[in-house]
Amino acid sequence: MKYNITLPMNLETREKLRAGDEVYLTGVIYTARDAAHKRLHEMRERGEEYPFEMKDAVIYYVGPTQPRPGHAVGSAGPTTSGRMDAYTPELLDDGLRGMIGKGRRSPEVIDAVIRNKAIYFVVVGGAGALLSNRIKKAEPVAFEDLLSEAVVKLTVEDFPCFVGIDTLGNDIYD
Repeated sequence: MKYNITLPMNLETREKLRAGDEVYLTGVIYTARDAAHKRLHEMRERGEEYPFEMKDAVIYYVGPTQPRPGHAVGSAGPTTSGRMDAYTPELLDDGLRGMIGKGRRSPEVIDAVIRNKAIYFVVVGGAGALLSNRIKKAEPVAFEDLLSEAVVKLTVEDFPCFVGIDTLGNDIYD
């Protein structure tokens, strides 16, 4: 199936998606890679608030390059998602409802996706320049000292991806 989804996604929308579905996302997503995930974990451990609203958020595992003239960001291809697996279950338990990346996820992440009725979206690696055309605005949110690994709020329009793991745990890689 093909879906156009305006973020944030509600439970009804998440539950109808199935692994392999073609999806176009419009709305706000946040960037976060390895170093940002570690800092989010440390904030959680200290009992601090996250730097953005985690409830119903979608995180894209990306470190966009510097913007080209007339664009919000430069190339914006996905990072391998498994690098975030140590921190992902706790973020899902805290309200994260979507992730965008590439590659397989650990059994612990799949269990957390099912438990929290979340969605793991996948995008094609190597298509960063094309994906960047769907990013209309980029605003720094936190950890700017991490440079390309900072948390950035992205406004996207018809951002193309596929459902990699659905709320039932069906996995596109199986």
